[in-house]
Amino acid sequence: MMDRYTKLQLVGIYASIVVFLIFILLPFFEMFMASLRPLEHLFRSPYQFWSDDFSFQAYRDMWKTVPLLGRYILNSVFISAMVTGLTMILVIPAAYAYARLDFPFKNASLALFLGVNMFTGAVLLIPLYRVLSSLGLLNSYWAMIVPGVAFLIPTGIWLLRSYLEKIPLELEEAAFMDGASRLYTLRRVVLPLAVPGLIVVGVAVFIGSYAQQFLFAITFNQTREYQPLPAGLFEFIGYQSVTWNEMMAAALTGVLPVMIIFLYLQKYLVAGLTAGAVKE
Repeated sequence: MMDRYTKLQLVGIYASIVVFLIFILLPFFEMFMASLRPLEHLFRSPYQFWSDDFSFQAYRDMWKTVPLLGRYILNSVFISAMVTGLTMILVIPAAYAYARLDFPFKNASLALFLGVNMFTGAVLLIPLYRVLSSLGLLNSYWAMIVPGVAFLIPTGIWLLRSYLEKIPLELEEAAFMDGASRLYTLRRVVLPLAVPGLIVVGVAVFIGSYAQQFLFAITFNQTREYQPLPAGLFEFIGYQSVTWNEMMAAALTGVLPVMIIFLYLQKYLVAGLTAGAVKE
């Protein structure tokens, strides 16, 4: 593929990639640099990119400033894992039905799913609060898990349906000829072939769940022991000052689980995203 481009075109492509990565990674890099600076030097003028007073003191002090910080990080991982597991359990049969079966209002309901997914969670906070309150789920992990599952199901269905449609229908027909049921075919034929797609959808749902915890946490949960990291970061805000360097250190530490998962599954993500790209 590279032979099709001139040297000038390749330079332009790589330059565009570098600029894109700078815009993506620069906020994280600045967060890291801020976490290394003493609090009194964060806002000094003129701005200094490099300083001789860098240290990892904020990474040690943040555990003392917010004693429940470790609990908050574990809560975020637990909530995201639960949301991902429950979402995938519901999404797999639904996506398979939309990919393989014909039923009334199929396209209309799929478009409705996409339309509902366009609403921000803030629009539905009041009705969600009333529903969760009537079910007795407020101030618990379920207060963040249930809304997370509800909002991420449409995204999961759309992503997984597109992948399942790329699996040759002849494989399922051969299983049906041997007397296999629809459920058996899904479990033993379709899902093993769809593993890369399942990983892509699972990671997308996990990241989406990790990112949307703040709004649900501050609205549906007032118990510190159940708070996720985004809500727990508020404890770095005092009455008269904000320990920005410790907050940046805590935020970066909380992102580490997602980064580790992403790096570990990177090869599967690439396989899932490119599967079917060269098929007719």
